[in-house]
Amino acid sequence: MSVYLYILVMAVVTYLIRMLPLTLIRGKIKNRFLKSFLYYVPYACLMAMTFPAVIHATNHVGAAVAGVAVAILLSIKGKGLMTVAIAASITVFVVSLLLGMPAGA
Repeated sequence: MSVYLYILVMAVVTYLIRMLPLTLIRGKIKNRFLKSFLYYVPYACLMAMTFPAVIHATNHVGAAVAGVAVAILLSIKGKGLMTVAIAASITVFVVSLLLGMPAGA
C-alpha cells in the first residue's frame, strides 16, 4: 500500500512543479537577467548530470578528459552531434590504448 502512496505523492509533486509556473506567471518575463538565467538552466542541468558519468566511464581519467576536450573543440567549431560523439569516442579509445589500459570500465 505504501508504494502506491509514494507513487501518488511523486505524481502530485511532479504535476505541481509543472503546473504552478504556468498558472502563477501569466505575463511575459521582461527581466533580462531572469530570461538569460532561465535560458541556460536546461544546459547547466544536463551538464551537471552528464559530466561526472563521462569522467568515470573509463579506467583512466586522462582519456576521459582528452575525449571531453576533443568534444568541446569540435562543438565550438560547429560540427554535428555524430561527428563530435564519434571523434570523442575514438579519442578516448586511442588515448586509453596509449596509456596501456583497456578502453571500457
